[in-house]
Amino acid sequence: MSKVLSEDNNDPELSARDKIVERRKAILAAIHEAAIEEFATRGVEGTSTQSIARRAGLTKPQLHYYIASKEDLYEDILVQILEEWRELFIDATTGEGPGEIIRAYIRKKLEFSRSKPKASRVFTNEIARGAPVLGKHWAPHVDATRSGVALIQSWVDEGKIRPIDPLLFHMHMWAVTQHYADFDAQVRRMMGIEEGQEIDFDRVEKEVTSLFLRSCGLE
Repeated sequence: MSKVLSEDNNDPELSARDKIVERRKAILAAIHEAAIEEFATRGVEGTSTQSIARRAGLTKPQLHYYIASKEDLYEDILVQILEEWRELFIDATTGEGPGEIIRAYIRKKLEFSRSKPKASRVFTNEIARGAPVLGKHWAPHVDATRSGVALIQSWVDEGKIRPIDPLLFHMHMWAVTQHYADFDAQVRRMMGIEEGQEIDFDRVEKEVTSLFLRSCGLE
C-alpha cells in the first residue's frame, strides 16, 4: 500500500466523501431496481416517477435530484442491460474451445434470466414496441454481435463444429435463454411450478446446452 493511499484512508474528510459516494451509489441502485420493477410491470408509458420514487423509498423531489427524467432513466437501464449481455459473451469467450464457450455463455445467460428476469422483460417490451429508444444504441450491440458471429464462423472454417448459420445460432441462444425470463408465467404453467417456487435451472441448463451442442455436432 502506498504512503499516500495509507494517509488518505486515515483522512476523516476522505472517509466522509467515501460515505457520500457509497450512499449515492446505493440510492442510484435502489432507483434502478425500482424502475426496472415498474417498467417491467407497467411499461414505460404506464410508469410514473411517483411510482418509481415510492418503490425506491424516496419522495418525488428526492428522485429528481438523482435523475433528469423517467425517459432518461429508462434509456440508461436499456443501455445497461445491453452492456451486461455484451460482457456476458466476452466473459464466456475466455474458454478454450467451442464447447466450453457455448456452455459458459448459456450458463451465464440463463443465470441472468434467473436472477434478473424483469430486466430481461424491460428489454423485450422495448423490442416489442419497435425499439424506439434503443434505435440510437444499436451500433455497439451490432458490433458485439458481429464479433460473436465471426468467432462462431471461425469454428466452422476450422472444422471445429459442423456448418451452421453463425448469426442465427447466436440469436437462437438469446431467444432460448431469455425465454425463461420473458415467458415466466407460461414456463411455470407448463412445468407445474407455483409462483414463488424456484424453477429447476440445472435441468434447463442441461437441456438447452445439449440442444445447442448437438446442433453444431459437439455432443
